[in-house]
Amino acid sequence: MAESYDSQETHGPYENFKVGDFVLESGAKIRDLSLAYATFGTLNAEKSNAILFPSWYSGTTKILEHAYIGSGRSLDPERYFVILVNQIGNGLSSSPSNTPAPFHQARFPQPSIGDDVRAQYRLITERFGIERLALVLGGSMGAQQTWEWAVRFPDAVARAAPIAGTARTTPHNQLLVDTFIEAITSDQAYGDGWFDEGAVHRGLRRHARLFAAAGFTPRLFNQALWRDLGFTTVDDFVTGFVENHFLPQGPNDLLTLLRKWRGGDVGPHGGGDLARALARIKAELSIIAIDEDGFFPLADIEAEQRLVPRSRLVRISSAWGHLALFGLDPAYNRAVDAGLSELLATPAPQEAP
Repeated sequence: MAESYDSQETHGPYENFKVGDFVLESGAKIRDLSLAYATFGTLNAEKSNAILFPSWYSGTTKILEHAYIGSGRSLDPERYFVILVNQIGNGLSSSPSNTPAPFHQARFPQPSIGDDVRAQYRLITERFGIERLALVLGGSMGAQQTWEWAVRFPDAVARAAPIAGTARTTPHNQLLVDTFIEAITSDQAYGDGWFDEGAVHRGLRRHARLFAAAGFTPRLFNQALWRDLGFTTVDDFVTGFVENHFLPQGPNDLLTLLRKWRGGDVGPHGGGDLARALARIKAELSIIAIDEDGFFPLADIEAEQRLVPRSRLVRISSAWGHLALFGLDPAYNRAVDAGLSELLATPAPQEAP
């Protein structure tokens, strides 16, 4: 199942950047690390129009393309060179499901958000010769990577837009992630990470339903807004949309991402002090929050935004909650485009007006 889902036919076209043997922050090593990425538009001669957009939890570059890229939109390939990159462990880049034995499945080393950003830095500098990105953005886990970029490589980021995600995973958010992990691993067929293809479908279905309950808003269910997608009942929607999204994916891939999500934290760049770490940011920063977000609540995002003097908070309301990220709400799409367009039109530090 995972092989067909993660294929070029389903999620391509994409290219692979061969990083080589890559030592993680933990000290473990991923052999022959590969990053799957897709590009849109043309890099200008000055290499000043590059935008980096990493994937989120369970997402791929194809999903990002469908939801955010297009002529006339803020991420217009006629104006910008947009690099969409799949994070480590998502099934397209090096992951438990596609790594050869003996370091496959449950033996795949656990990466961090910082490892993603370090590998992506190799991609933009070695593959494209880009020294400074016009914009780094991402939603959810992509927002975690955006924060990490802005803090770890402050001189390489002109503008940043973390969408619906925090720089440090809160204790409440960690508890939520724990329920997702337990939903998958509690399936008896999981077998400590060694399982037959398709065997862990009960755990993936439990995980999908927890994800739906927390990721969407009560209004979406209570007002049956899912009917616009052609579903007939709540169960029809959750099965046909949410379970259908997760069932083809590798359980160990999802767990690798979940554990990475749980540990997201830029604090170590400030000696454990979040405010000190965020003070490293030099980018023009727009922090985009979804008012009804059940994964990364508005209050948590506001608390971090107040720690960054050169930042603005952009609030968007959507009955789709956190999962508005998938581009299913036209009002969300218009609002996020407006926020990104305003940011891209704002001269960045050390950039002429």
